[in-house]
Amino acid sequence: MMKTVIKTEGAPNPIGPYNQAILTNNTLYISGQIAIDPATGKLISGDARDQTIRVMKNLEAILIAAGLDFLNVVKSSIMVTNLDHFAQVNEAYGSFFKSDPPARETLQASKLPLNSEVEISMIAVK
Repeated sequence: MMKTVIKTEGAPNPIGPYNQAILTNNTLYISGQIAIDPATGKLISGDARDQTIRVMKNLEAILIAAGLDFLNVVKSSIMVTNLDHFAQVNEAYGSFFKSDPPARETLQASKLPLNSEVEISMIAVK
């Protein structure tokens, strides 16, 4: 198995022992991203919608670093700390997919890293 680490300055550095993404056999596995601004290394302030937009920008930077885009995404996993904010998250997330959005699930988590409201991971295929 060939495994390539994907790393970009356009997304935040990992806050633990993991990589931003791993590419293997034309499949990209992107680690869960939270609303960290890569320029500051800090969690952004804002509501669930604002945080989702930041998360999606982080994911987009990783996709681009791997030579892909949102059209290549086949699966997303969304975790939120409050499903009452689902409409905000859904609207912001959906705005990044112009057509044929991927399969996904959305789960409520009691707590996310750095007290983020939203975390999203993705799988994309070349």
